[in-house]
Amino acid sequence: MKFCIYGAGAIGGLIGAHLARSGEDVTLIARGAHLAAMRENGLKVTGHGGDFTVKPRVTEDSAEAGPQDFVIVALKAHQVSAIAEKMKPLLGPETAVVMAVNGLPWWYFYGLDGPLKDRRLPIVDPGNAQWTHIGPERVIGCVVYPAAEVVAPGELRHVENDRFSLGEPSNEKTERVTALSRALMAAGFKAPVKTDIRTEIWVKLWGNVAFNPISALTGGTLKGIAEDPGTRAVVRGVMNEAEAIANKLGVTMPIPVEKRIDGAAGIGEHKTSMLQDFERGRPVELDAIVGAVAELGRLVQVPTPMIDTIYALAKHKAVKAGLYQG
Repeated sequence: MKFCIYGAGAIGGLIGAHLARSGEDVTLIARGAHLAAMRENGLKVTGHGGDFTVKPRVTEDSAEAGPQDFVIVALKAHQVSAIAEKMKPLLGPETAVVMAVNGLPWWYFYGLDGPLKDRRLPIVDPGNAQWTHIGPERVIGCVVYPAAEVVAPGELRHVENDRFSLGEPSNEKTERVTALSRALMAAGFKAPVKTDIRTEIWVKLWGNVAFNPISALTGGTLKGIAEDPGTRAVVRGVMNEAEAIANKLGVTMPIPVEKRIDGAAGIGEHKTSMLQDFERGRPVELDAIVGAVAELGRLVQVPTPMIDTIYALAKHKAVKAGLYQG
């Protein structure tokens, strides 16, 4: 099968490298020094799962790659709308687009029964760019669990975890999502097909909406935030609001809030991706992870005073640092 990874950074590069090593036809779309290094020396992967180097096709131009079976989008959430139209050369009649992107997905309400069916979410898809140019009918949902980082141009380190949960917006086990799961498993990942991908999205987002902005504001690690009584109480309050929104949307969290917080603490002295982005001077995924949950609260009439507060504070910090792309 033909795979194109749009955004071959840490996560995208990890997926593409493993697929290429397993024998799939892979094209990586990247730019700058990372692209140049991969063209010259291939992509080197170290860490969890072993060390290896692959030399897949690399480009910065979608037109060079042509139509694909699967396009895996592995960009920051705020970057996708700007490149959605550029993806068109990759999209044949049957091409599926796998959204390996953090936060609330732009396609969340696609085909969902009820008054919010096909509702667009401007905060995560400004101008409906993704809805228009990609199309929700192409989407396969993906919840990303691995941690990885680009340590140098053309080199990435796989830190931990190897699971990508997959699911159709329709909750069906289609031929295309099953084929994708098989390919990812053959490449060395765990890739379960979920018949309720939105619940899986919420479970991850449930923790991120609290820990990410709080860590960015305090500089604290998961363990430190969860074990401090004051910040743990803030986390609990934010997560209680998020759970109330999920419940209004028909989602039941599979574990109690305290167990979810303890699970985050168990990861240890880990810095969230949002804190790492602040420290490295990179734009932060604030709207998709925090602002979008507040927007959903307004849609379903659930008050979100704590989410609104941490969103406002984190946004102010990001704007001052020049790291907010709203």
